[in-house]
Amino acid sequence: MKNKHSVLRANVPTPRTASAGRATEEGSGTVLALTIIAGVLILTVLTLGAAGAYTAHRRAATAADLSALAAADTLRGLSEGEPCANAARIAQENGANLAACTEPSRPDTMDVRVSVPITGPFAFLGDAKGQARAGAPDDTGDE
Repeated sequence: MKNKHSVLRANVPTPRTASAGRATEEGSGTVLALTIIAGVLILTVLTLGAAGAYTAHRRAATAADLSALAAADTLRGLSEGEPCANAARIAQENGANLAACTEPSRPDTMDVRVSVPITGPFAFLGDAKGQARAGAPDDTGDE
């Protein structure tokens, strides 16, 4: 005769240990955390690099405006010196390099082009460039 307890035990599943089903997932939390940290670092570097490139562009525009005004004022006799020398000095004081300084056909007007180096991760873009024209107001009689 069969033991009735053995029949009941045959239908009961064998107990498993807690880690038996998770053996393949061991360490996945660490990999996920490192991936998230790497992603945040990459986004931070790209954001700071883009901000640096934007700042260089704005600095170039500002330096071009101020340099053109200085050159035009010198050309009109409102300040001493040579127009392009004053433009170069103002550009240098604003962190830019004077690339071109010309007197176009319009009287008492100066055209200026400057460049500002982009630093950081976007340095491969080259220099940020700015250009401006400044001069005496038009004598059109509209006041």
